[in-house]
Amino acid sequence: MNNTELTPHIEEIKRVLGDRIDDEQLEAELNKYLNDYHVDITAAKRGIIRKYGGADTGFATAANASKKIGELTGTEQSVDIVAKVVFVESRSITVRGLAKTIVSGLLGDETGTASFTIWEPGTVQLEKGSVYSFRSCYCKLWNDKPQINIGNRGRIEAASGVEIEVPNTMPSSPASDVKIGDIRDGMGSVNVTGKIVSVEARRIVSKGEEKVVYSGILADDTGKVQYSAWSDHGLKEGETIAFRNCYIRSWKGIPQLNIGDRAEVERVSADIDVETGSSLKTVADITRVGGGLDITVEGVIVDVKNGSGLIKRCPQCNRSLMNGMCTTHGAVDGVQDLRMKIVLDDGTGAIGAVLNRVDTEAVTGISMASAQGLAAARGEGVVLRELMGRILLRRIRMTGNVMSDDYGPSMIVRSASVVATDVQAEAEKLLAEVEGSI
Repeated sequence: MNNTELTPHIEEIKRVLGDRIDDEQLEAELNKYLNDYHVDITAAKRGIIRKYGGADTGFATAANASKKIGELTGTEQSVDIVAKVVFVESRSITVRGLAKTIVSGLLGDETGTASFTIWEPGTVQLEKGSVYSFRSCYCKLWNDKPQINIGNRGRIEAASGVEIEVPNTMPSSPASDVKIGDIRDGMGSVNVTGKIVSVEARRIVSKGEEKVVYSGILADDTGKVQYSAWSDHGLKEGETIAFRNCYIRSWKGIPQLNIGDRAEVERVSADIDVETGSSLKTVADITRVGGGLDITVEGVIVDVKNGSGLIKRCPQCNRSLMNGMCTTHGAVDGVQDLRMKIVLDDGTGAIGAVLNRVDTEAVTGISMASAQGLAAARGEGVVLRELMGRILLRRIRMTGNVMSDDYGPSMIVRSASVVATDVQAEAEKLLAEVEGSI
């Protein structure tokens, strides 16, 4: 097929995948399936959609269907929806290592509500309380609830003269009780109870208007989460609070509890046990929820990345230099520092992390002064090899905040230490497991 013949098929795939694949990459994939693998066009489309995480539910061949929110199944590939904006916000995410802005929130009509995301907002400006026609949307399921997605083929038009009453209570979407440790990005209508660890108010400028955001840390016995609200609920440290009908959004992969206009805030007299320190998690746990605050991970260092060892930093912004250049301040006289960019594996998955000078010294036993002396005598490459020899395949425990992007989770390490391993005990344990399986 030539490019003209491929165009309608490309459009169909894009309606399903949205911004998960760009036009050039999609055309290359389609040509590979057709010309290299020699499959028919239907099999090619299904293969690409499965490869990039789309729902393989067939292809729309007629005009878009119009549906009420309560009729959505989460498998629609091209659907028109008329709905009122219950809540809307712009936020930044990381896609394939690049930052981009999306618009998300909650849409409602007389049959229910559903979360939505506009992946290519451009100049779109949605107003809370206004009614719009969302055309050529696609839907998917998240936590068994439909989500509305508007990709680069979607259109949004103001629905002038249309009035929609969104019921205050949606029986089809009851709020669910969740523990902080189980919070994940995209959750809507959740109830969370915890103790207020910290409170702060900060001024920001949103759409040219100065506003106050009230935020802090909430904790229970499973972990901690940052909360934020546009209204002052008079929260105080040490109080136990039940937040109802809230929703979860992530910042750099870290889930956050958002207390919107429809949320309820109630003080609870009963005291609850909270996670006062860091919480020990597996990488699989972290990957499931996307990130978190004050998390501890224990595992074996399996790789050391480029950019480790002795480096130089900009004296003004502390960014690491590349060939003596700072991305912000240009050519500068760098200040020497020591760090390790590592990959830790705990048996359930791998997580990236950067150890600062203090933690690098702690887990390798090599001080900054020793590294500088070795570099002066034998070169910086020798320093890195010596550090790698001291750190690779060692078991360490590290604590910090975990973020996630397309490349997986990574930790901003606050502290790290070597875990002593009883080799004989571990060998006996392994032997017992092997004998038990025979």
